[in-house]
Amino acid sequence: MAVQFFYDNQIRRFLLQFIRIMSNFQVEFGTIDSTTNQRALQTVPVFYGDASRQASHMLRTSENSMASVPAMAVYITDLKFDMDRIQDPFFIDKIKVRTRRTDPDTGMLTSEQGDAYTVERQMPVPYRLTLNLDIWTSNTEQKLQIIEQIATLFNPSFEIQSTDNYIDWTSLSFIKLTGVRWDSRTVPIGQDDPLSIATMTFELPIWIASPAKLKVLGVIQNIFNNIHDGTGASEDGDYTYMDAINDPSKAISRRALNVLGYSVVYTGNTLKLLKASTGDITVDTHDPDVLGFEIATSTPSEWPGLISQYGVLRSGTSEVRLQQENGNVIIGTIAVHPVDPTLLIFQPFVDTLPGNTIPPVTAIIDPLKVNVEQLLIDGSGNYLVAPGTRFLILNPIGSVNNTTWADAWSPNNTTLIANANDVIEYNGNNWFVSFDSVNTRTAQYVTNLKTGSQYHWDGNNWIRSYEGLYREGSWELII
Repeated sequence: MAVQFFYDNQIRRFLLQFIRIMSNFQVEFGTIDSTTNQRALQTVPVFYGDASRQASHMLRTSENSMASVPAMAVYITDLKFDMDRIQDPFFIDKIKVRTRRTDPDTGMLTSEQGDAYTVERQMPVPYRLTLNLDIWTSNTEQKLQIIEQIATLFNPSFEIQSTDNYIDWTSLSFIKLTGVRWDSRTVPIGQDDPLSIATMTFELPIWIASPAKLKVLGVIQNIFNNIHDGTGASEDGDYTYMDAINDPSKAISRRALNVLGYSVVYTGNTLKLLKASTGDITVDTHDPDVLGFEIATSTPSEWPGLISQYGVLRSGTSEVRLQQENGNVIIGTIAVHPVDPTLLIFQPFVDTLPGNTIPPVTAIIDPLKVNVEQLLIDGSGNYLVAPGTRFLILNPIGSVNNTTWADAWSPNNTTLIANANDVIEYNGNNWFVSFDSVNTRTAQYVTNLKTGSQYHWDGNNWIRSYEGLYREGSWELII
């Protein structure tokens, strides 16, 4: 069973505030120095007067002892449900709160946005709290001094605040003086009543609230408002409301920038920024393991200088979107690189990356350049290749017109004929063509286990599927 207990010191806080108001009043006992007429002042203590019988008995040392005066005691006399202030008891108010980010190194608040929260507050219950303030004095002069100082504060009320939490809608109240009983003694005064107790009665309209529900906004980072026109459609009627929501360029709280004049190179988990003017980017496609990937060899530019022109990069929230030629968009969050200002750490969303359509390959090789004997056979002549080994080959192996076969690719006298761009596989007995590039024209995706890179078969060639050079106009910066 769920625990329903909660306690937030709500009434206690109002009591403490009231006691603070009544503290530090003083009474005068003549003068300390007759030559300077310096007055002798004593602060009147205030305490909560609802003492238990056992505590009172322990504090009482003798039947003949007298309590120290002057003093004041506060205690509750009534707590009533206030029907005049009742409102919709089922109303729930929701408030959005955004905090400032704390620097983890210095512990100081920064100018960047931190966590975001939603606070759901249920309508509080109205009550009217009645308090008595007993003023204990030994003579009328002490009573006059204390009451005169207190009475001037209430004309007719005194506003208080129980907390400094600005989202606490029950913290504000006021204290109203409703009555004064001058003395607890009757005339004539007997010897049994040495103390004079004046009682001042106060009323406080307060609220008692149930706990608020706090929700951390871990998914929703932005609030979209006035994204498009009243119908959600553009002038030609083709742009729908949902299209507007999914279009980052329509978001008021974020900016989507198509940065002209710059290109980016995506490799591994980084984005390198390059000037896109003519002559600044050269392309190298001679690496056989890269399969046509454009390697930018120009001088890179620095990200902070570019981003500062448009706004502030928020690590883990700001994004980059990479538009591929086939229409796919790779979306990922970016963060500042700890060392190199020309790089950004790029973390793509997995669901925006293309998935493999054929099993991964062990490596990409050129059989005309690689030392086949060292690749497949050890020094003792034993076959090194484990079953399930797969290679994507850049040049053909064997031919139907050959009468002499490559011994290394023909274990157990089983010949292998494969074309360039085929994927060959060893089944533990012989090699066979697993992917036939000549007869496959549909798009395929495969990962190279050696480098961790994914490749795309476009019907004619293998190319990097998403890593590579994205020229100006094919990428967006979202901050």
